[in-house]
Amino acid sequence: MSYSKMIYLVDDDQDDRFFIREAIQDSGMNVRITEVENGFDLLTLMKELIDPEASVIIIDMNMPKMNGLETVAAIRTDNRLAAMPIVMLSTSSNPTLIRTAYLSGVTSFMTKPSTFDEFAQLAREIGERFL
Repeated sequence: MSYSKMIYLVDDDQDDRFFIREAIQDSGMNVRITEVENGFDLLTLMKELIDPEASVIIIDMNMPKMNGLETVAAIRTDNRLAAMPIVMLSTSSNPTLIRTAYLSGVTSFMTKPSTFDEFAQLAREIGERFL
């Protein structure tokens, strides 16, 4: 199967990655999903990125090695990746955190879902807005 878009799914929680992946696959989007557990691994992987315009990053806020904010800031300093859409997920809806995330360069900030229906809604929103 040929995919038109790539989603980089960055989260240290294996269960959250599973639910997000399942929701995206159930949505019928023609995407390939690449999963990594932290920002450091994402940046290493992105050195090999071929087409940043055909990609979106879904990234968790709290991760080991390199958190979401640090990762977004590093991505935004790379001219090849500067315009890539980045959706940050967090269990927190703290306004200061959200403001900091946007100042770091996220395209969208969403509260992390807690039910599969909410994960499905998240997948639909990402598909409609970024793919």
